[in-house]
Amino acid sequence: MDQLRSTLIRLAYAVMLLLAVLVLNFSMLHLAPGDVVDTIAQSMGGADETVLNQIRADYGLDQPFLVQLGRYVLRVLQFDLGYSFFYNQPVTSLILERLPATLLLVLSAQILALVVGVVLGVFSARRPNGILSHFVTFFALFGYSAPVFWTGILLLIAFSLKIQWFPVAGMQDVTVEGGFFAHALDIARHLVLPMVTLASIFLALYSRLARATMMEVLGSDYVRTAKAKGLTMRDVVYKHALKNALAPVITLAGLQFSAVVSGAVLVETVFSWPGLGTLAFQSIIARDTPTILGILFFSALVVIVGNILTDLALRLVDPRIGGRR
Repeated sequence: MDQLRSTLIRLAYAVMLLLAVLVLNFSMLHLAPGDVVDTIAQSMGGADETVLNQIRADYGLDQPFLVQLGRYVLRVLQFDLGYSFFYNQPVTSLILERLPATLLLVLSAQILALVVGVVLGVFSARRPNGILSHFVTFFALFGYSAPVFWTGILLLIAFSLKIQWFPVAGMQDVTVEGGFFAHALDIARHLVLPMVTLASIFLALYSRLARATMMEVLGSDYVRTAKAKGLTMRDVVYKHALKNALAPVITLAGLQFSAVVSGAVLVETVFSWPGLGTLAFQSIIARDTPTILGILFFSALVVIVGNILTDLALRLVDPRIGGRR
């Protein structure tokens, strides 16, 4: 019963947070300099004052701010994100069309960073003064300090232009023939460089944190007791210490999920990955307000869902967390 109550409270907080994000995003874009109607008129090749007033009336831009805000929130509650000025189609359709590509990139990068980061952290913690431990420290400093777009450009030059192992841009090659596995392999080849680029900075964080927490856990009393009972180092690490060392890493992964989503914007732009990041970049240039608001809403939704899943993962790793207050 307590578990259900806690879940319902989290869902209520998530709904309130989404509403706050809606209001804040709409207000910030409304206060931004410039007129959306002028942008629409420019795309039409120009318009007189009568046409401009008609455009404002058609899109409800002639109404007071609070009226526009109220109408927007009501539309979103009805799963209507508006109509794109630039793409001339519903924003919901645009986002749903690009969302799978972004989720594939973000989730694969997060999983890669977590798995490789934890493995490197655990192995380096077993020998704190070894070569691998020093490599993890150096790699963490390099990965965290290097801008993600710079890393992406370097990988493009090295593995797409020089060695030509991977495609330069896009998500798939339209000339590829074959069934499901041929297309899946083609998408996987296009995914490698963007995934590694996005995962690089977070892999550095996770490996460093996993190393620090594992070293702390290996020095605790219950680990020394397990060693005194004659357990092998492998059993001590993977059956006793790893579970407790994973909790801080999973917590950090949840907190960094928003950074992964925002980092996807730069990565998708560098690699021309057809996801929400590329859509956001193009919409900002075109000043397509409904599309920008829709992308911000979906990004907030993905981050909130990611944090809820992180909380569930923590409870699976350590069931005691669910009972804490």
